[in-house]
Amino acid sequence: MVAVPEPAQDDTRALTIVMHTAFFVLLAASLARYLARHGDGPHTPWIAGLSLLLAVLYVLGPALGTRPTPRRLIWLALVVAAWALLVVAAPSFAWCAVPLFYTGLRTLPPRAAIPLVALLTALAVAAQLELAGWPDPNVLLAPPAVAAVATTVYVVMHRRTARQHALIDDLVRTRRDLAATERREGTLAERERLAREIHDTLAQGLSSQRMLLQAADRLWDTAPGTAREHIRTAAAIAERSLAEARRFVHDLTPADLAGGGGLPRALRAVADRETTDGLTVRVHTEGAPPAPLSAPVESALLRIAQGALANVREHAGATTATLTLTCLDDQVVLDVMDDGRGFDPARVRPTAGDERRGHGLPAIRARLRQLGGTLTVESAPGRGTVLSAAIPLEPR
Repeated sequence: MVAVPEPAQDDTRALTIVMHTAFFVLLAASLARYLARHGDGPHTPWIAGLSLLLAVLYVLGPALGTRPTPRRLIWLALVVAAWALLVVAAPSFAWCAVPLFYTGLRTLPPRAAIPLVALLTALAVAAQLELAGWPDPNVLLAPPAVAAVATTVYVVMHRRTARQHALIDDLVRTRRDLAATERREGTLAERERLAREIHDTLAQGLSSQRMLLQAADRLWDTAPGTAREHIRTAAAIAERSLAEARRFVHDLTPADLAGGGGLPRALRAVADRETTDGLTVRVHTEGAPPAPLSAPVESALLRIAQGALANVREHAGATTATLTLTCLDDQVVLDVMDDGRGFDPARVRPTAGDERRGHGLPAIRARLRQLGGTLTVESAPGRGTVLSAAIPLEPR
């Protein structure tokens, strides 16, 4: 359950104070009137004692709370009984019924409180008729009208407050559910991002090492010098992968971007590592951005270049690949072109499952989508491939 808002608590507290004060004022006024008119009567000590008992009982009420517990119901019955005895003995005490209306409505549910209000009203009317000495229309109609208005106002306000509390409960539950959903989505997004990071760095490094070691194994007897060169290259890739792994633990920033020089230098470092006996990778830069590229943009473009070159090495069978970084006024574009065997882009359609695995073109599209970028692939069988990744300088 949600706690009652502070304004509602303040309003309820103020109304309670007013009603309690009114009860004691009316009780004191009724006793003073009785003493003024019947101070020397034989029933005066009983009336005074009963008035004091009623005041003491009423003071004990707040300590019992407002819920209809057995103790609270017994207390209410004693208060009503004491007041009824006073009204029978001294009709002037009938005016105390108005605060008792409020007490009964606060303690009992509406179906039980309304009959109690009707009983209190009937006793008040009977007492006023006894004082008037004849069937006065005002006495017959005024107390029921006051009781009806007071009861209606209280019931309407109570129901409105209950609806407000229910609405607050729904809002809190909705906010809690929304927060849980956002946490789940954030966790899934972070997992996908880490999967792409691992695929574009550690997995590619391991793949390159495997290819180099297999080549060294084939050439070990016939060309030991070339085999040793492959092993040294594999060791360098392993060292680079170790640096990437440590960078993951630190802050997930690509190691090539950590040494300074920005994205162009990082792309050249990637090109140098990817250049082997069978593949030559070149880097060209055109223009300069109006402002330094943000870390997420540089990281995404570097990972895209690594992923694209991994596809070239594993699938294209190319001898030359070119990385072209073009900085325009409103966007930065990375083109990856190779002279490999090519493919039909229409037959390579991204699916949700591919994006979750974080491999190849789906992983590149996912990176660009996070930064408001776009991916264009131009290729045909036997005619190479051009991959163009564009990211706006102010990501959406």
